[in-house]
Amino acid sequence: MKIILASHNLHKMEEMKAALKDLHVEIKTLNDFPEIGDIPETGATLEENALLKARTVNKLTGLPAIGDDTGLEVDALAGAPGVYSARYAGENVTYEDNVNKILKEMTNIREHKRTARFRTVTAFVDGSDEITTAGKIEGMITKEPKGTSGFGYDPVFYIPEMKCTFAELSTEEKNKISHRGHALQKLSKLLSAHWSVDETTGV
Repeated sequence: MKIILASHNLHKMEEMKAALKDLHVEIKTLNDFPEIGDIPETGATLEENALLKARTVNKLTGLPAIGDDTGLEVDALAGAPGVYSARYAGENVTYEDNVNKILKEMTNIREHKRTARFRTVTAFVDGSDEITTAGKIEGMITKEPKGTSGFGYDPVFYIPEMKCTFAELSTEEKNKISHRGHALQKLSKLLSAHWSVDETTGV
């Protein structure tokens, strides 16, 4: 079975492939469907954006689709960037631009007040069938980037229990504990159960 990840992000695809490997599905991305282009994230919440992306791709291709949206919530910034995490420094910016903006805004924030969390919502859509899951992880914002793996804010998101940033972990290690990993693990279980019911009932 083919499932389309409603994103051009190849880093997300690799994490999704690893998390859903037991389902034996073929993961495609929007890079395989250039006619679709970018899908505007106009939702007010992570769940709205995840569903918007998955519904759009499912409608345009007729194939099952997974959308996701992730937000970094920094307590010292009143929960920002939140739903605007991907474009915090503006439209068409790099990961580095977003990271630099966060670090600049937190220049004078003391270590014990640099608490933050990542939240992810994933949405699976296949016609009238819709499943959403969520995951989160608590951490701290470092004062400078550390590590070369991952993407986005990974180099500045420190996990106290691991004593390192996300960018210092392998994809496999990250998937076991991350916000997206938790959401995808839940989705994998729900999809497995969902498809088992379909096979049993013939629906």
